[in-house]
Amino acid sequence: MYLNHLSILNYKNLAELEIDFEKGVNCLIGDNGVGKTNLLDAIYYLACCKSRLTPVDLQNIRHDEQFMMVQGNFDRAGVLEEIGIGLKRGQRKSFKRNGKEYERLSDHIGLVPLVIVSPEDASLIADGSEIRRKFMDGVISQYDREYLYKLLRYNRLLLQRNTLLKSQDSEDSLYDVCELQMEELAVYLYQKRLSFIKEFVPIFNRYYNLISQEKEKVGINYRSHLQDGELKSQLEFSRRRDIILGYTSKGIHKDELELTLGDYPIKMVGSQGQGKSFVISLRLAQFDFLKEANGGETPLLLLDDIFDKLDAGRVTQIIKIVSGDEFGQIFITDTNREHLDKLLSETVRNYKIYRVESGKIQ
Repeated sequence: MYLNHLSILNYKNLAELEIDFEKGVNCLIGDNGVGKTNLLDAIYYLACCKSRLTPVDLQNIRHDEQFMMVQGNFDRAGVLEEIGIGLKRGQRKSFKRNGKEYERLSDHIGLVPLVIVSPEDASLIADGSEIRRKFMDGVISQYDREYLYKLLRYNRLLLQRNTLLKSQDSEDSLYDVCELQMEELAVYLYQKRLSFIKEFVPIFNRYYNLISQEKEKVGINYRSHLQDGELKSQLEFSRRRDIILGYTSKGIHKDELELTLGDYPIKMVGSQGQGKSFVISLRLAQFDFLKEANGGETPLLLLDDIFDKLDAGRVTQIIKIVSGDEFGQIFITDTNREHLDKLLSETVRNYKIYRVESGKIQ
């Protein structure tokens, strides 16, 4: 998968851009706040139907403008795919593939495989379990559409049960119907997650060992209420307590990925460099996993300001890794051209450097 051309109008601080990209490595250089990350976010939007940074669509429209547009021309195994997003104030978002608007945005997920590594990934370690579940669900959903549909159905049923709990006078039969459906979906989703983690962890460990040069031992452990038995029985048993709490305390929406360094949570004992190496390894493993799951189609790889807080040895290892033939088109942002020139001159890949200044690019 390659992004050949990108057009932007009024996306965040990017007023108007037309850019042709190199099939190898594309480096975006500039000071902080000039629009490098927003440009990567526009590419992410075309793949995932939403901004990674701004959850409210209207906030992506440039200040004082009435609309925004992002369009990308992709080469997908030799077939041209034109993907476009348009949004006007007061109207709903329009998302199109080759000029035809999608009826459901979920139908687009997976068409443009993409992995982004950014400073925001620190939340995978620092924040609560929800962010790690989103990571796991996001990877699986990019190659398994049935998983995405059933996850959305489970979440609707979860909302329905929480509504029943808050009413406090609902009949048991209403709970029974809801919980039976939740059980069926939860078993499917749990098995998919279990299978994913079993295959994912060895890939992750390989990347971490390469980056750290095998200096540390890391791990990922999957925990779920379904490991304690049938979900429907757990939901029925916890019903009284859940009514008091006002929410559902058992289910796959409480699943956790325990991230460890040695025998302890990396959140408690890891340095900034170790934490960054951990999340970069997660994303590179995601890249490999998506490539395999998509029949060898190479995802886009976006590296946003990832070299800060890493020692020279780890930076060199990362550059060596992504310089391999298994990686396709790469986008890198950094503030230091001299730094990137030195690193990339040691690789055999073609690369192009763009300077970004005040929302404009050269």
